[in-house]
Amino acid sequence: MGPLRGAKILDASQIMAGPYCTMVLADLGAEVTKIEKVHGGDDSRQMGPYINGESTCFFQINRNKKSIALDLKSAEGKEIFYELAKEADIIVENYRPGVTKSLGIDYETVKQLNAGIIYCSISGYGQTGPYSHKGGFDLVAQGMTGLMSMTGEPGGRPLKSGVAVYDIGAGITATYAILAAYIHKLQTGKGQMIDISLAECGLPWFTWEAGAFFANGTIPQPTGWRHRVSAPYQAIKAQDAYMMVGCANQRTWEKFATQVLERPEWLEDERYLTNTLRHDHVEELEEEIEEITIQYPASYWISKCEEAGVPAGPINNFGEAVNNEHYLARDMIQELDHPVIGKMKVIGSPTKFSDTNVEIKTPAPLLGEHSEEILKQIGFSSEKISSLLVKGIVKQPEAVTG
Repeated sequence: MGPLRGAKILDASQIMAGPYCTMVLADLGAEVTKIEKVHGGDDSRQMGPYINGESTCFFQINRNKKSIALDLKSAEGKEIFYELAKEADIIVENYRPGVTKSLGIDYETVKQLNAGIIYCSISGYGQTGPYSHKGGFDLVAQGMTGLMSMTGEPGGRPLKSGVAVYDIGAGITATYAILAAYIHKLQTGKGQMIDISLAECGLPWFTWEAGAFFANGTIPQPTGWRHRVSAPYQAIKAQDAYMMVGCANQRTWEKFATQVLERPEWLEDERYLTNTLRHDHVEELEEEIEEITIQYPASYWISKCEEAGVPAGPINNFGEAVNNEHYLARDMIQELDHPVIGKMKVIGSPTKFSDTNVEIKTPAPLLGEHSEEILKQIGFSSEKISSLLVKGIVKQPEAVTG
C-alpha cells in the first residue's frame, strides 16, 4: 500500500503538467478520478503516436487513474462534479484563469461544499498579475524565464530544452505543494487553494545564474556542452563518441589530470591552478584534453575515470538510457497491459521507500472507462446512470457498458 492510501483526488487537468502531478500522487497510493470532456477527453488523447487508435502520450502519464467522461457545461454534469467534490481531499485543474468560475467549479464554489478541500490550480502565469489572463505553454515559459537565452552554443540560435521541463516542473511543484497542504490539513482540518504558475516554477532552478547576476550583474550566456562554473565539467570527445566528465572540485581535477590523463605537469600549469583559471582557459584546456582522449574509445576513459573516482559517463540516446542495466535493476522501466494498446512499457517511479510501496498497478483508462462505477459509488441508480448516458451527460466506452 502506498503512503497516500485513502487520499481522494479529482483530476480536472489535461495535457501534461496537471496529469503528471496526479500520476505521481496516484503512484504514491492516492485514489485519482480523472474528469474528462465527453467529446475527445483529455486533449493529449489526440496526440500521437497511436496504437490501435489509443494515444501513447496519454498512456504514459495517466496510469493508476479512473476516468469519468462528464459534460461540465450541463447542470446535471455540474451536480455530479459537486457530489464528487464533496468526497474529495484534493482537486487539480489547469484551466485558464476564469474558466472554472464560468463553469461554476472554482475554488470558492467548491469550498462551500467542502471546507477542507485542497484546490490546486495550474496555469501559465498564475491566478494574479498582469499576465494572468494569458495562456501559458512550456516553450513560451522557456523563453520568458531566460532558459533559452542560455541553452545552446554561443552565438547560435536560442535552443529549447530537449524535454518539456516547465510542464513537468509545474507538475512536480504542484505535487510538493499539495503534499504540504495535505499535511497542513491533517494537522488543522483546513483546506486551501494552491496557485501554481508554469512561468514561475523554473526560476528557482537558476541558482548559479542568480548568484552571478545578483552579485555583479552578469547575464548568463549559452555555454553549449560546458558547465557554467566548473571546468572541465562537460562533454569530452573520445575516439568513438562523446562522454561526460565532471571535475566539480580541485581534488577531482587532480585525479583526472594525474591518474586518468597522466599529465601531472598540468597541476603546475598557471592556466589550470584553480577552477576559476581553468574555466577562464576552458577552450585551451578542452583542446589539450581531447588530444589525449581522442586516442581511445569512450568506454576506456570512463573505466579509467571510475577507477580514479572521477565522475564520468556515456552520453546515451533515449533507447540506450531505458535499456541501461542500472535503470532496469531499479525497476525504472515497467510494463502494463492496456485493453486496447496491449502490453506497453512505462517509466517507473524514482521514489523508493523502505516501508511503503510505490505501485504502478493499472494502465491509463479508456475515455470514460469508469463512469458507471464512479457514479454508483456516489449513490446513482442504474436507471439514472442509463439516463445520463443516453443524454450524453456522461460517456462510457461501449465495450465497458456492454
